[in-house]
Amino acid sequence: MAEKREKLFEAFSPVDFKTWRAKAEIDLKGADFDKKMIWRTNEGFNVNPLYFDEDIKDFKTIDSLPGEFPYVRGTRTNNTWQVRQDFDVKDVAETNKQVLDILNKGVTALGFNLHHNVVDLNVLLDGIHTDAVEINFSICPSKAVELATALVDYLQKKGTADKFVGSIDFNPFKPVFKKGKKFEAGVQETAAQLLKIAAPVAGLRVLGVDSVMLANAGAFIYQELGYALAWGNEYLAELTDAGFSADEVASRIKFNMNISTVYFMELAKFRAARMLWAQIVKQYGAKDESCKMVVSAATSRFNQTLFDPYVNMLRSQTQSMSAALASVDEITVTPFNTPYEEPTDFSLRIARNQQLLLKEESHLDKVVDPAGGSYYVEELTQFIAQAGWKLFLEVEDKGGFKAAAESFDVTKAVNASANTRFDKVAKRKEQLLGTNQFPNFTEKSGDHRDIHAACSCGCGEANPDAPVLNTKRLASGFETLRQHTEASEKTPVVFMLTIGNLAMRLARAQFSDNFFGCAGYKLVNNNGFKTVEEGVEAGVKAGADIIVLCSSDAEYPELIPAALKALNGRAEFVLAGPETDEFKAMGVTNFINVRTNVLETLKAFNAKLLK
Repeated sequence: MAEKREKLFEAFSPVDFKTWRAKAEIDLKGADFDKKMIWRTNEGFNVNPLYFDEDIKDFKTIDSLPGEFPYVRGTRTNNTWQVRQDFDVKDVAETNKQVLDILNKGVTALGFNLHHNVVDLNVLLDGIHTDAVEINFSICPSKAVELATALVDYLQKKGTADKFVGSIDFNPFKPVFKKGKKFEAGVQETAAQLLKIAAPVAGLRVLGVDSVMLANAGAFIYQELGYALAWGNEYLAELTDAGFSADEVASRIKFNMNISTVYFMELAKFRAARMLWAQIVKQYGAKDESCKMVVSAATSRFNQTLFDPYVNMLRSQTQSMSAALASVDEITVTPFNTPYEEPTDFSLRIARNQQLLLKEESHLDKVVDPAGGSYYVEELTQFIAQAGWKLFLEVEDKGGFKAAAESFDVTKAVNASANTRFDKVAKRKEQLLGTNQFPNFTEKSGDHRDIHAACSCGCGEANPDAPVLNTKRLASGFETLRQHTEASEKTPVVFMLTIGNLAMRLARAQFSDNFFGCAGYKLVNNNGFKTVEEGVEAGVKAGADIIVLCSSDAEYPELIPAALKALNGRAEFVLAGPETDEFKAMGVTNFINVRTNVLETLKAFNAKLLK
């Protein structure tokens, strides 16, 4: 008789959230559970540390399969996404040469940024099999019709029109967002022209939703989602009113979306986006097939850094994983050196190989929606969908995306979010590894200088009286600060005066190192002193411009007066600890702690110490 097999965890009794929380609160030893264990997102909802099956039991979406409406689990029954690499076309023949080289190295989709020029496609696409490689174009919206005409003519002459897959990123709102100007030609009229021109090529999508632009300006995840949906709906509303069917319009729209480093939130965003877009298109009477959202995802530029740039590879790798696991259609990895120079052969190779690693070694292309059914991911999908849908409805109530863009409501909202994020980075509430947290103290930027992603289309000069999208990266404030330090005649010296309680002095010295290292200052540590007088004299001898007292709160009332007396103004005195009225009364004016605005504090020291 066969022995009965025990099930995994059979010896353990089930535990519900209430029981788990009670045990967790005991382990927290009096600390506030909500403050310690619950994450409040930028989207305005709380994320618990643990979820259970009961949390998702009423979700209708968990019963669907990949490839089934409403496509929350993907629009396909496989997860073979396209590996895309983009090219800034300056020399057409040279670009063609580069493309032919990389097509043998794993790239399956191409992107050409033509700026304001419709180039000779016979030269650009020479030797490229347009029936086997996905081809995408980005161009000034005023030139989109001319490009579409040339492309369709080229494909028909080559005999590949029926097999071609690709897009023209017609973005009529780019002048509004980048230059504060309206697109000269009517949005509806130009879009209608593009649909008619593209009719012979079923695989050509000519209506772009470019929410990457918003995300790289600092938009929160829910804003990117909500505005992307409203943007796509604008095309549907205007063009169906012009006489096109919903199926005709929806099949020509391509969503170009961003991927940030908030790993699970981004994964959930793409799932939510497909689900909501399917519901929107369905309301226009379209077939299920037309309700599928086609998404090209690109890793973020906004959180890339100029200092410690190789960390950008880590950022883009996790971002790519989010998109791959979310079953997007294609991924573009932004090269790690993009903030300060034109991508090199090396950085481009690394960018495409990052995706090949996910496919060939991690096999992420072998499983569709592996996160499906995860209590956490399903909850996040619902939460982000609700936040994005709320914003979508707000935009529609105010007249739609075109009205919101041309009234600059979108620009103002995104810039406000960017300012919030800049403030969080300044206070280290949002962390950038190697920039505002754990910087490489000895690194120099050398000749690396920020390259702004300026608009290069031919829509004229920017309107000086209108707001435009933020063009700064999240790290820009700290980078400017650190380069100011590099350019000065003398690098400020920070001396850690460690004394008293061993654990506290070491912890606060490490915190202070990390703090002042963000400005590129020279840091001097030690093993501790028996008296503050001894420590002060050692600091002065070391040429310290700043002496940081590192000890415990209990010892500070005795140590502060002695330190200030011994120092006698020979260097800036900083207390690593809480900013209290008691310590201020003793004469302390400079404090650093977890509540300090790091960037503003370091700017103030630069103003005092640097010429």
